Amino acid sequence: MGIMSKILGNGQRSTEDYVELNLDDFDTAQGEAGMTVHIAEIAGQQDVIAIKDAVYDGDFVIADITRLRTQDRTVEHIVDELQQVAREVDGDIVQKGDDQLILAPTGVRIARQKLN
Repeated sequence: MGIMSKILGNGQRSTEDYVELNLDDFDTAQGEAGMTVHIAEIAGQQDVIAIKDAVYDGDFVIADITRLRTQDRTVEHIVDELQQVAREVDGDIVQKGDDQLILAPTGVRIARQKLN
C-alpha cells in the first residue's frame, strides 16, 4: 500500500486501523477549561432549569428531546424558552432532527451545514 492510499484511504476501515490512546501517556497542560460541554435529557419543564443555568454560565449543551415528541405544546414552550436564553446571552440554538437541541453560549455560533 502506497503512502497516498494510506493518507487518502480506500474507503474500507477495520478496527486494526485504529489505536486506542490513553491520555495519561501524554504530557498535557492541566489548565482550567474555558467551556464545558453538557449532555442533557429533557423529559419535562423541570429539566430546562439546569440547561438554562449551564448556558448562562458560558457552557455548551446538547439536549435530547426524544421523550417530548408526543407533547407538542410542551416542546414548543421549551424551545421558545431556550431560544430566549440563547438571545439573552448572544449565543445560538439549533434543533438537530426531531431529537436534539444544541445550545451555544455567548460568542459561539453553530454552523447549519455539515462538514464534508
